[in-house]
Amino acid sequence: MQDSLRGCFLVAGCRLRDPNFFKTAVLLIEHGPEGAMGLVVNRPSSVTISNALAGHFSLPETDDLVYVGGPVEPAALFILHGAGDLDPDEREVLPGLYVASSAEVFEQVVRSVAVDGADVPYRVYSGCAGWAPGQLEGELARGDWFVLPGSAEIVFHEDPYSVWDTLLAEVYRSKRLLPVHCDHPEWN
Repeated sequence: MQDSLRGCFLVAGCRLRDPNFFKTAVLLIEHGPEGAMGLVVNRPSSVTISNALAGHFSLPETDDLVYVGGPVEPAALFILHGAGDLDPDEREVLPGLYVASSAEVFEQVVRSVAVDGADVPYRVYSGCAGWAPGQLEGELARGDWFVLPGSAEIVFHEDPYSVWDTLLAEVYRSKRLLPVHCDHPEWN
């Protein structure tokens, strides 16, 4: 098995036509011999966070949306956040980026921002993406995905609809044989 891809982006290749992953960017949260788990970071839903959490606790109404994290466990909610001081047992996915380890941390993050006005970046996701042992490696070998280092800046990008295009451009840039500006562009 190759090294863990935890904290990396999977960027859907142009030939990947599965509607769950067409033109998506997935941040891998876990990757190891038991399989892999990630969150699609560029698919906002039409459901607001306050509406999604209405049965659990009340929040002021905001325009913040729940993102579709993937097709697995669509009723489960996950949160990526930048408040590492809430639970000392949380492991960073990326520098300064965590997945809530409990319902208490989830609620603390959302309340601290929505009620107290804290400046903590976070995104809420419904569902996740999951791969059985060896499944992701097979998809990578087939060329379904490109792998790039993860970035909190991309996870919290203000225009999630541009994330896939931005990351795909980075993939193409990194695979060029010659620089973009050259005397003979036909060689590229």
